[in-house]
Amino acid sequence: MATNKNKKQLQPQMPEQPSGPRRWLSVIFYTAAFAVLAFWLFGSKDNTPNKELSYTKLTAYIDADAIEKIVVYDDMGAKAVVRPRAYTLVFNSQADGENAHGELHTRIPSVEEFSKHMDAVNASRKTNGQAAIDVTYEKSHDYWYLILVNVLPFVLMILFFVYLSRGVAGAGGPGGIFGVGRAKAQIFDKDKKDKVTFKDVAGLYGAKQEVQEIVAFLKNPEKYTEIGAKIPKGALLVGPPGTGKTLLAKAVAGEADVPFFSMSGSDFVEMFVGVGASRVRDLFRQAKEKAPAIIFIDEIDAVGRARGKNVMTGGNDERESTLNQLLTEMDGFGTNSGVIILAATNRADVLDSALLRAGRFDRQIHVELPDLQERKEIFQVHLRPIKCDETVDLDFLSKQTPGFSGADIANVCNEAALIAARGGRKKVSKQDFMDAVDRIVGGLERKNKIMTDEEKRSIAFHEAGHATISWMLRWANPLVKVTIVPRGMALGAAWYLPEERQLTNEEHILDELCSLLGGRAAEQLFLHQTSTGALNDLERATKQAYAMVAYYGMSDKLKDVSFYDSTGRYDYGFTKPYSDNTADLIDKETQRIIADQMARAKQILTDHAEGHHQLAQLLIEREVITSDDVERILGPRPWKSRGDELLEANAAIAEAEKPKRKRAPRKKETNQNQTI
Repeated sequence: MATNKNKKQLQPQMPEQPSGPRRWLSVIFYTAAFAVLAFWLFGSKDNTPNKELSYTKLTAYIDADAIEKIVVYDDMGAKAVVRPRAYTLVFNSQADGENAHGELHTRIPSVEEFSKHMDAVNASRKTNGQAAIDVTYEKSHDYWYLILVNVLPFVLMILFFVYLSRGVAGAGGPGGIFGVGRAKAQIFDKDKKDKVTFKDVAGLYGAKQEVQEIVAFLKNPEKYTEIGAKIPKGALLVGPPGTGKTLLAKAVAGEADVPFFSMSGSDFVEMFVGVGASRVRDLFRQAKEKAPAIIFIDEIDAVGRARGKNVMTGGNDERESTLNQLLTEMDGFGTNSGVIILAATNRADVLDSALLRAGRFDRQIHVELPDLQERKEIFQVHLRPIKCDETVDLDFLSKQTPGFSGADIANVCNEAALIAARGGRKKVSKQDFMDAVDRIVGGLERKNKIMTDEEKRSIAFHEAGHATISWMLRWANPLVKVTIVPRGMALGAAWYLPEERQLTNEEHILDELCSLLGGRAAEQLFLHQTSTGALNDLERATKQAYAMVAYYGMSDKLKDVSFYDSTGRYDYGFTKPYSDNTADLIDKETQRIIADQMARAKQILTDHAEGHHQLAQLLIEREVITSDDVERILGPRPWKSRGDELLEANAAIAEAEKPKRKRAPRKKETNQNQTI
């Protein structure tokens, strides 16, 4: 159990903030400085009356002997001091005192011309026995200009450094620019109200069992260490996107009574050199101080990619330095120090081999896509806040969503609720869920897309070809629905119910290839033309045929040979792992397989041409047909799907166990009596 000291340390360490009095002192200081500056700029001026006027008006006042003194500035500005006796003439008001002076401000056209003009005026006044007008030349005292030139650059530099310091503090955590190397890990508190527990994680039986062992060790380590057992240092959660790897880690954080440090792999990478390695050191230092603890690194492939594979950069780049420090820290602390590493990725194939060796990530916990029963449990979790009517059947929904991840199922539930609310309904129905599945798989219906009758007929024949062949082949995926209403980028779509099998043999792949080629075969056979609508079908069929020859060894000419590279090293080389003759043989075998399945598809369509035409005509009329329509036209399938076989087998087992369940309480009671 975590001690009280560790419980207190669960709270994240925040940078120390200035106290109230210190903050108020700073505000008072800056306010006083601003007031002094404003007084110096504006308050030091006297109350002398002044007036702006034109240069022509000023010369008129000079000729009228109303000006006593003129000051000329180097910026073409001039200030004239009015004689006291002319104050009333200039300002149209009485002066306060006999010696009151006023000021006139104007702009002169030229200092040189104005100087000549004043020399002539003073010469004329001297001839008439009048006193000369005092003319002085000074530099301009523009305080705002002085501030802009002398003070503003320093202010801008100070503001820039303050902004830079705060920006680096936001990127590197508390401590300003000196805290850029600190880890930005989130610490989860066990007392958090909305925490995630194992009850919120549906399915994932094997994965939950393994992480529950880790939680049990952290809660009671003496139980394992007393007999010499060693808990694994690290566990790597591997699986496709959306299967619940991060959710499982959150459940560990909710269940464990220990500090839980969570970071993303991209959080270690920064623009500064050496920051990633510094953050790794700081993260492990914090975890060791609060041991027992858990460190969770999400998307570890951001820093854990295999070294030396990127041919565009050297071996000492920032990411590799971060990975080297991570390898050192994971192998540096003791076995029973109480720090366990959890990480999640969907690209385990690109991780460095040194990261996956024993002593670092000892276990790889595979989080796979949910099966039929697990999808039902996931639906139960996500349907808790949704109001559903009596038509919603969880068994039906779980059967209609093969290959869906937990995130996909959550999206289906939310989309169904949105569709029901958009339609003004108070509860979500079964049809809303079916529309949600169609929306997610095929995209939004585009009924406003204009198609000609010829295009509509071509699409109907194409989709009817897929439906006919998939219905008549045993190992092809059974049909659910076919539509010729455009969805997303597709002009038509067909929904199938893939069988959830662990192994796929050659017959399964050939039947799927034949079904994929059914659309193009129908176009060639009945319309005597080909269109671009079969692009996706041909792409999938070609890749599957190449995989049969080059990967699975299912070719007569290349038996039991596979050129598949699970390490990904061939992607960085300039040569293929086979000769040119072998490459030519792979191409020929692929073309042969596709040609054989195309001929097979045409033969099936020829044998069932009448049923195909009925399906195509029904599609043109109704635009959407279901498996019931196909069964009515082509007859029932002679084979049952594997999902139906599993459901029937489970029902038979449950029926056979009913008598045992009735006798079980009496047997248990007898055993208890014997024990007593």
